[in-house]
Amino acid sequence: MKSKQVLTGEQEPEKRVNNFDEVNLGYNEEGAKMEASRCLQCKDAKCISGCPVNVDIPKFVKYIKEGKFYMAIKTIKRTNNLPGICGRVCPQEDQCEKECILGIKNEPINIGKLERFAADNEEQDAKAPVPHPDKKKIAIIGSGPSGLTCASDLALMGHKVVIYEALHEAGGVLTYGIPEFRLPKKIVNGEIEYIEKLGINIKKNVIVGRLHTLDELRKKFDAVFIGSGAGLPKFLGIQGEGLNGVYSANEFLTRVNLMKAYKFPEYDTPIKKANKIVVIGGGNVAMDSARSARRLGADVTIVYRRSLDEMPAREEEIKHAQEEGIHFMLLINPVKILGEGEVSGIECVQMMLGEVDESGRRKPVPIEDSEFIIECDQVVIAIGQGPNPLLIKTVNIGHSERGYILVDENMMTSIPGVFAGGDIIGGVEGAGATVIHAMGAGKKAAKAIEFWVKQEKLIEE
Repeated sequence: MKSKQVLTGEQEPEKRVNNFDEVNLGYNEEGAKMEASRCLQCKDAKCISGCPVNVDIPKFVKYIKEGKFYMAIKTIKRTNNLPGICGRVCPQEDQCEKECILGIKNEPINIGKLERFAADNEEQDAKAPVPHPDKKKIAIIGSGPSGLTCASDLALMGHKVVIYEALHEAGGVLTYGIPEFRLPKKIVNGEIEYIEKLGINIKKNVIVGRLHTLDELRKKFDAVFIGSGAGLPKFLGIQGEGLNGVYSANEFLTRVNLMKAYKFPEYDTPIKKANKIVVIGGGNVAMDSARSARRLGADVTIVYRRSLDEMPAREEEIKHAQEEGIHFMLLINPVKILGEGEVSGIECVQMMLGEVDESGRRKPVPIEDSEFIIECDQVVIAIGQGPNPLLIKTVNIGHSERGYILVDENMMTSIPGVFAGGDIIGGVEGAGATVIHAMGAGKKAAKAIEFWVKQEKLIEE
């Protein structure tokens, strides 16, 4: 039994900083079989319960070991219709791999990379199941991971599903938030096409709350699921955030990813290229912003107010950022962005770690008289985002003070027949975490919606 994982190939750092191609090259057939052969095939497989969508991990891994790749992907898709995406961006090290028994004394099975292998080696002409919608009509607001998952599960149950997407491309954070070098858009598009083959109608450029109201959808459909995500950027509330050259991570990544600014002028949307960029934050979104800026030719520094141990980004993303020459300034907190019209620098203060706060991490405390200045000509603020506020402003629906929609144990909101899930009800920081947790919420909501419309049908009869 091999104690260490079989490694996958990667683009060399000096090469990849000059392109947006995928960094990790994944397993070839030989490597996948070797890694799959390490699996202990536990009878009480804790890795399954560690997966938010409960993929039968031992079974699909066994099929890969045996070279039965079609059966491997078929097994995965019984509970997960986005395997190529999950295999790339989900934080398996904190979920299924964390529960792997082999990992107690050795390295756990590389479940994420094996899932990616199964998805990438699916036969191109493999047909999606053909459901026969003869039940109820369901509306889904938002085509991110929670909306896509809820929609596909409902379609497979036999319901007629329509997704309303505000942007001109489907996928939500998968499309606008996660860079090409981590999640190629051909993978996202391929999995969305598979979902459309289930009979789901995706209507783009439709803003619910403007073009349609929630009340209008409720009259037209038997149930509604809200998965409109967290598109509201957060700021520090410090002087200088209105200067030219200050971006929220949402805008910066949307320009780069959705609008293909890195291919300007081939695409119409430009992005201001800077010489020195400071990215504020320590999550996956901060890493995505920093690594994108590095590929645009900038000298990039990440400023984070805690230490490396408290940094919430995936270990792999931190490692890749360091390999790509991105500077890390830790225990540093910005207090003012400097400049006249344009950004010229950022004033910071040194921090020290104090007592553990409500987040479970040690609270950063400023050190007196430790202010200093970092020269830069662009700042990207990546300290998190809040729920999309548009919908709750147009309808009387229960929500928290921070704007998250409130749901009960069945994912239903305060409005009967209206369900919600994903970041709009409060997610986990970092795109990788929100993707799989949002999918789990979408699956749970689909089951609840199926039960709800059945009850409604019985009442009608």
